[in-house]
Amino acid sequence: MKYNLAEKLAIVKAIDEVILADGRVSKSEIDFLTQLMQILQFDRVLIEEARKITAKECMHVLKGMPENKKHALGVMLSEMANADGQFSEDEYRLIFNILLEAGIDIDTGQE
Repeated sequence: MKYNLAEKLAIVKAIDEVILADGRVSKSEIDFLTQLMQILQFDRVLIEEARKITAKECMHVLKGMPENKKHALGVMLSEMANADGQFSEDEYRLIFNILLEAGIDIDTGQE
């Protein structure tokens, strides 16, 4: 799946927030982020740029993505939260709120 720059920035911002949600960064989370960097074709510079955008800007882009990209976002966020083997309550709440604001019906996975 191809993502434009705005989508990559928003996705990376959301993923970065999940990594930081439980207050610790594990090697397995960094390993998964490295895999995503290869798959989505971005580098550390994009991570720094993503950290500069606001949550509102991020959500605006995520909300505008087509359904298949929103679904992929949900998968990526869940995989990142599980990367360290511990899906914390803070990570769950954050992902729930991101998906809800992006316009994904949490119960069915549909808009």
